[in-house]
Amino acid sequence: MQRRASALNLSGLCAARNAMAKSLDSHPARYWHKLDDGRIQCDLCPRFCRLHEDQRAFCFVRARHGDQIVLTTYGRSSGFCVDPVEKKALNHFLPGSPVLSFGTSGCNLGCKFCQNWDISKAREYDVLAERADPEDIARTAERHGCPSVAYTYNDPTIFHEYAIDTAIACRARGIKSIAVTAGYVCPEPRAEFYRHMDATNIDLKGFTEDFYHKICYIHLQPVLDTLIYVKRETPVWLEITTLLIPGLNDSEAELEQMTQWVVENLGPDVPWHFTAFHPDWWMRDIPATPVETLSRARAIAMKNGVRYAFTGNVHDPSGQATYCHHCQALLIGRDWYEITAWYLTDDGKCKNCGTPCAGIFGRSPGTWGSKRMPVSMSLASNGGQDETNATL
Repeated sequence: MQRRASALNLSGLCAARNAMAKSLDSHPARYWHKLDDGRIQCDLCPRFCRLHEDQRAFCFVRARHGDQIVLTTYGRSSGFCVDPVEKKALNHFLPGSPVLSFGTSGCNLGCKFCQNWDISKAREYDVLAERADPEDIARTAERHGCPSVAYTYNDPTIFHEYAIDTAIACRARGIKSIAVTAGYVCPEPRAEFYRHMDATNIDLKGFTEDFYHKICYIHLQPVLDTLIYVKRETPVWLEITTLLIPGLNDSEAELEQMTQWVVENLGPDVPWHFTAFHPDWWMRDIPATPVETLSRARAIAMKNGVRYAFTGNVHDPSGQATYCHHCQALLIGRDWYEITAWYLTDDGKCKNCGTPCAGIFGRSPGTWGSKRMPVSMSLASNGGQDETNATL
């Protein structure tokens, strides 16, 4: 009897969740086509999910409703927060400035090591509490003195339409847009997406097809294609992040090949963040990345011509500073997300030798520091004079 009651409760819960899912906001999605067998194929990312009626794509937030694909998370977020831009991770894009950050739910990757699994692996009705249309977001960023908005926490590729509409609203107010992404997207939507972005950090998660296929459940080549496209075909400021996982993507041979490819294909001026893994999601049995591994990766990158290589997720001021690639003078000192030194001229050159430093800089750094300020959007749509119930 106890077991039957539990089964009935579970059945009721599932029914309630399905009803809630069907009642969620649906926004017409772009990039799909009908197949001869009656299914609809999503053409946003190289997964090419083929959907029957009421099926959802791998990302979970793009679904078939009737004879179209819809985005079920448009206008709803897992939360808003003002962060330091360095946390995105961007070290050479408006250093020291605050950025209004938000994400939705779901992901088109299946990384076993996901560090944001509570958002990216969640179904939207589990985590999406904040409602905000694009104009609300732009207005809130302006009110809080944020020169940029970041589409982050989960991959903005999957909330393509929401991110673009928000970027348009932000640009109208002089606010820049930052995409934090894995770069797994098809060419046509990629071109549309990056027309509206000002900066991006793209994960280069490893440099073997085996790693991408077995650990992330995607393929390497589309990510390389995105990196090349952004660098060669757009004015978008680009930085790269690689999370180093002991025994999986941190071998000297792989780091040599990866860093050589970046310099040959993207040039020496793309800042690169080598960050530390911590046990999470389905990889709780692997130890955290030693600082020595990050330092070794940074040294290999610089040996192969990367001018701006950084360590991340560890306390390493020397590994997180920016140095002049010509005279090796300190240009920007950092301690975690705090700017501790600034030796750039007003036009972004080394004060010691006059060599330009690649990046988008102001005349002086911002002073936001390492603060993290949650922001409530509950009053934003009403003018939002008091929408911040935030603590530092």
